[in-house]
Amino acid sequence: MTLSRSEIDALIAGNYDDPFRLLGLHSLAEHLVARVIVPGAQTLEAFTADGTSLGFLTRLDDRGFFEGPVQLRCVQPMTYRAQGGGAEWLTTDPYSFGPVLGPVDDYLMNEGNHRRLFDSMGAHLIEHQGVSGMHFAVWAPNAKRVSVVGDFNDWDGRRHVMRRRNDTGVWEIFLPHIGEGRLYKFEIVGADGNLLPQKADPLAFRSQFRPATASVTTRPCDHDWGDAEHTAYWSKADPRIQPISLYEVHAGSWQKPYEEGFYSWDELAARLIPYVVDMGFTHIEFMPVSEHPLDASWGYQTIGLFAPSARFGEPEGFARFVDGAHRAGLGVLLDWVPAHFPADAYGLARFDGTCLYEHEDPRLGYHPDWTTYIYNFGRREVQAFLVNNALYWASHYHVDGLRVDAVASMLYRDYSRKEGEWIPNADGGRENWEAVEFLRRFNAELNAAHPGVFTVAEESTSWPGVSHPVADKGLGFDFKWNMGFMNDTLRYMARDPIYRSHHYNEITFGLTYAFSENFVLPISHDEVVHGKGTLLTKMPGDDWQKFANLRAYYGLMWGYPGKKLLFMGQEFAQRREWSEARSLDWELLDAPAHAGVRRLVRDLNIAYRTKKALHERDCRSDGFDWAVVDDAPNSVFAWVRWSDDGRPVAVAVNMSGVMLSGYRLPLPFDGVWREIINTDSEIYGGSGGGNMGQARATDGAALITLPALSTLMFEYDPGNPGG
Repeated sequence: MTLSRSEIDALIAGNYDDPFRLLGLHSLAEHLVARVIVPGAQTLEAFTADGTSLGFLTRLDDRGFFEGPVQLRCVQPMTYRAQGGGAEWLTTDPYSFGPVLGPVDDYLMNEGNHRRLFDSMGAHLIEHQGVSGMHFAVWAPNAKRVSVVGDFNDWDGRRHVMRRRNDTGVWEIFLPHIGEGRLYKFEIVGADGNLLPQKADPLAFRSQFRPATASVTTRPCDHDWGDAEHTAYWSKADPRIQPISLYEVHAGSWQKPYEEGFYSWDELAARLIPYVVDMGFTHIEFMPVSEHPLDASWGYQTIGLFAPSARFGEPEGFARFVDGAHRAGLGVLLDWVPAHFPADAYGLARFDGTCLYEHEDPRLGYHPDWTTYIYNFGRREVQAFLVNNALYWASHYHVDGLRVDAVASMLYRDYSRKEGEWIPNADGGRENWEAVEFLRRFNAELNAAHPGVFTVAEESTSWPGVSHPVADKGLGFDFKWNMGFMNDTLRYMARDPIYRSHHYNEITFGLTYAFSENFVLPISHDEVVHGKGTLLTKMPGDDWQKFANLRAYYGLMWGYPGKKLLFMGQEFAQRREWSEARSLDWELLDAPAHAGVRRLVRDLNIAYRTKKALHERDCRSDGFDWAVVDDAPNSVFAWVRWSDDGRPVAVAVNMSGVMLSGYRLPLPFDGVWREIINTDSEIYGGSGGGNMGQARATDGAALITLPALSTLMFEYDPGNPGG
């Protein structure tokens, strides 16, 4: 026996924090000695990887500890034939393998600059030293011991204590002959010696279906992508001048096969992709699809950042969905949540017994609104973890963009906090400069690695330069949600038309800052939940007036500068508030009024995409001119949108309850202006008032009919100029 009794006891009990120093093959007195623990074995015969017998080892402890010399010249993987209890089995010793990670990984991890952490960390099916198996790696620098446990070792943390890489705090182990579809977690003993709740893998690529919480081994996504044309186009495109109309979707409730179920990604693709294409949207924006424990969180309390939710099947199904969308001409955006994470014991909270991903002080690390933890953006490893997650979705799943949730909560230390509940920065201010650094780094690295993947900030304050380049001291986002537009216009639309003349500025004010950022106009899920009503029910008047108001509002929004976002169901005037627990009310489309709204949204999308004036200068002040900005008594607004080819579109909005005949609309060119959108058209459920398809401008204006509660769009026809 070459080890002490205390060493053997510690190894068998799983209390030895460096089992690779004692187990496996080791040089001793000019020969190699094999040491291995095989619980339940009474005899153990050693073999090389090619099947050559090396003789039997000696059992030195009834609990399964064996040792013995072997006739080998070099350290190599060892396989054993075990017998005991009337059974016989083969096992390959994980402690006879060398490390998988190398010094380059250590160097980059220590710098916080490893841009392919997802290729090194987590669970990877690989071939190592000629043997196929699973490599596990996890960051837990303050742990006393880390083991991988799973259905392959009876969830016994004594069996597979991992190798600690002291320079990085990463623990790793290669388990031979472990394949895909196996359940696993990490068992961690903190520095204080206390055993923590078993932890899911922070970089797991697949998770169990809730309420189960284990991580699942899986093969790398090897989807055969067919979206080269799509990705090549967007990699060279400037998204600011592209038509971008986003259809926001909650994947679990757009449609449901039955009350408690979910469509798989393949089933959803067959239904959702053709629908969105037909509706004329350019992109689907999914609420978070990363793994999350609670349906009612809508995905915004994410634990498995790298795993598409098991609610919709295996991960490669999501790759097939994205590829199918791309082949159909659609982009796919994901809502991404780097602001906070839930406190569930199996997640990131106090991961190695310390506040590793979060702050120790709750004034920095606890979010009072959501009872979640805030990432410690000042820790380079945490920054690298989050940046790598963004890079992962772009590289492995070809997503076209990320909409970053709750950016305002990241930027301010006093967000939703009272005096005394927050800690000022080093300068005594409220700005969270560590979060600013992270957001700039995230945007810069994503843009460098994946040109064409754009980012959108949900940011509700006046923080300067959210969508300005990092080089110009901006945050580096491509777009920012225009929360002011949403709040002002919905407040205006909720008013009875007879009072709107007194609130004219709720429409005009937004144009004073409309080009200070690159804006998306968001009518999102947040506006149709928690007692806020749906867009239709926000509108005043009887049912006919509600529909007319809603159609006029959509016309205003699609004619207004900025990219568009509409939450699912609002395209056909959903009446009930949205709930994640049920499908949208698709039966409403049997009613002509609801079908008319959907047809209008489709035609607005087509006009927005095909008329350059409606999208090309969305983010430029020279793409917009007021035509009528002083007619509060009539509640009329009008403007002209310009394109680079000089072919303008005029937008005229009548938010009063009265039809206006012979209304003088100033226009930049004399001649014929074709009516391309009329929200009061009978095909949309309107009264049919309008201009017989065109208006003729003379002396700088046209006399038009503006139906009550309507938006009209006119495109200049250069083939019919003149007075």
